[in-house]
Amino acid sequence: MATVNLGAIKFNWKGAYSNSTAYAVDDVVSSGGSSYVCIQAHTNQPVGNATAYWNIMSSAGTNGTNGTDVGTTLTAQGDILYRDGSGLARLPAGTSGQLLKTGGSGANPSWHTQSAGGVVQVKTALLSIGVGVSLSNGSYAAIPTSTWSLNITPSSSSNKIMLFVNASIAFLTSNANRTRLAIFRDSTQLQNTDGIGNRLNAFMGAYISNENRELSNGSFMMLDSPNTTSQVNYNFKMTTDGSGTGYVNRSSSDHNDSGQFRTTSSITAFEIDSGVL
Repeated sequence: MATVNLGAIKFNWKGAYSNSTAYAVDDVVSSGGSSYVCIQAHTNQPVGNATAYWNIMSSAGTNGTNGTDVGTTLTAQGDILYRDGSGLARLPAGTSGQLLKTGGSGANPSWHTQSAGGVVQVKTALLSIGVGVSLSNGSYAAIPTSTWSLNITPSSSSNKIMLFVNASIAFLTSNANRTRLAIFRDSTQLQNTDGIGNRLNAFMGAYISNENRELSNGSFMMLDSPNTTSQVNYNFKMTTDGSGTGYVNRSSSDHNDSGQFRTTSSITAFEIDSGVL
């Protein structure tokens, strides 16, 4: 009758692997954070020889060197854990009152100082003299920036510029024509389409029937997005579908006649803190 050793029907924990220990089947050792069970009696057969003498019982977890150890990634109170392009990353605590800002998909989060919003700065430029500009069919003629334009330097690229413009124009021609006054940011025309038929190419205009002896008055307001912190210049140009002379602040019949009224045109720019997170 066979004899069964009941004490051998279990795993035998032998502690850390040693190349000087004789191991029997079902002995279990540890090495490098993993555990191994002996499947063939031997001495001095390293645990790496898994197929012949050892089978792995459990594998070691990560040790933090690959960026997966939360305990070593977060090091201070207030830290936030997030994943960057390669693994876990730490966002240190921001300053008091800051808000967490997302950069969207594929970007890391960051701290954002929320502003109170409102008007950051105001600039205005007046044109109080009468200006005449020679116009030809379909071409834009600039009102000299030294005469009437406005410079403003946004303090943030996300801020908007609210523009208020008031102007009076007239046109001297021998035929019936249309004349228009347009506003530009540097060399880019603003508000040049109505979105459906591309009919809007100026902020104000007038239809001139022969000689126009009256001023056409107009006002304009828009929200511009320069998307820069460099200085921008708002300036004006006139155009017509005929040829002649366009006037700002005076009628076509005013040849420095003290009996003819004139007016003042203006542009005011408000930098608005967008407050966008």
